[in-house]
Amino acid sequence: MTRGAQGLARVAVVVRAGAAPLWWLGVCATGVGALVPGLTGRRIGLLAGAALFVLAAVGVACARRRRYAALAACAARAGKHDVLQDRAVTTRNWRRLHRWWLLLAFAAAVGSAFAVPAAGGMLLAGCGAGLWLKAAWLGRREQTGEALLWVRVDWLRSGAARPAGPRVRAYRSTGIAAGDAAPGGARRKAPALV
Repeated sequence: MTRGAQGLARVAVVVRAGAAPLWWLGVCATGVGALVPGLTGRRIGLLAGAALFVLAAVGVACARRRRYAALAACAARAGKHDVLQDRAVTTRNWRRLHRWWLLLAFAAAVGSAFAVPAAGGMLLAGCGAGLWLKAAWLGRREQTGEALLWVRVDWLRSGAARPAGPRVRAYRSTGIAAGDAAPGGARRKAPALV
């Protein structure tokens, strides 16, 4: 990298990276948990799980929005020598850093089924849904401001790798067409051939 250049990862992609593993691990844990009668019974477990799903989805989707908005409002323009990280690399790095936490959360969700069937799995799935909602909210902000938001890669390598964590001091911004991810962190659709 050129002197003064930084490796940058898309904020929305980092947020979205945990959504799919949490969702699918939650769905699997819910399926396994529904097979166990548990201490409370399946009906109470499923009702408690549904409430936990909604609370987790709303809580995760709304968490730290003010911090994201403040960082986005004072985002500096990315330099011409800054290196934009691919979506697949950002996602792989996040999942590699969090793989043990994901497995531990899955084990805890399955284990909790012996007390409250399916509730732990639905809580995990709710966290995944909340991350998707937060990424979609970031995508709407990016489209409205016509600027994609990026965070320095070296600030994501340690700790919890949170794009709005205490180590992150500022975002960078680029035009809406930069990188290989659409606003919100999803794969960019290929242009239709006419």
